[in-house]
Amino acid sequence: MKTTVLVREDRLLALKHALLNPLVILLCTVYLFPAYIILVNSFKNRAELYENILSLPASLSFQYYTNAMNRMNFSSALLNSLLVTVCSLVCIVVLASMCAWMLVRTNNRLSKSIFMVFVATMLIPFQTLMMPLMQEMSGIKRNLGIPMVDTLGALVYMNLGFGASMAVFLYHGFVKSIPRSLEEAATIDGCTTFGVFWRIVFPMLKPVTVTVMVLDVIWIWNDYLLPSLVLTSKANRTIPLSTASFFGEFTIQWNMAMAGLMLTIIPVIIFYLCAQKYIIKGVAAGAVK
Repeated sequence: MKTTVLVREDRLLALKHALLNPLVILLCTVYLFPAYIILVNSFKNRAELYENILSLPASLSFQYYTNAMNRMNFSSALLNSLLVTVCSLVCIVVLASMCAWMLVRTNNRLSKSIFMVFVATMLIPFQTLMMPLMQEMSGIKRNLGIPMVDTLGALVYMNLGFGASMAVFLYHGFVKSIPRSLEEAATIDGCTTFGVFWRIVFPMLKPVTVTVMVLDVIWIWNDYLLPSLVLTSKANRTIPLSTASFFGEFTIQWNMAMAGLMLTIIPVIIFYLCAQKYIIKGVAAGAVK
């Protein structure tokens, strides 16, 4: 009897896999289809592109990648994007992790209220803040003399403000899983509050830290709207702003635009592949617990 039940369960499991595997493959194909379009058309000339956007290129020439890099001033844009992304990540990770740790460990009405404010700000669309934000930044420049427009530092400052909420939310849930006894033992051994965090707590936050880094790298690196409002000079353009130069008012250079888009997403893909094993673990531990 037990053998018959086991055989039926095995058959049902096999049938389930037989139905789900093609569905997963289909969904992956649909999801990756835009990337395929960008990749194959980045090697085509305009005649090939307009003839059939789905076909493979006649030859693999990197001419359009070279032209796109020259048109975008790629080295300068890459340096600006790297600078903004790295500085924003460091600020978000350091400040959000310390903030979340203190909110968890104090655990009073004030800390709970502050945490709820962070969570509430995640629900506010950026589009509703664009005009008031730029008016406020212009007022700071006018009244205090601090340059808040067309500087990379100002963009880092704004990225910190918009990225802190999600980071605090993830860190807050993960810190709850760290036993307080470890911190108490370190304090008894003579460790300061600063030392307790950086020597005991922060190393244990590695999974959620990598998760925050991956999410913020994808957001900051690909962000177009905020840099387009803050950065006005060509010297300060990031990669997404440089890529927009291919889309003119009357004509669009699709093959060069596709090459520029590939140059934009390749660094993010490399970073994501290096850190993907921490994503599910960090999100589950930080958001569920």
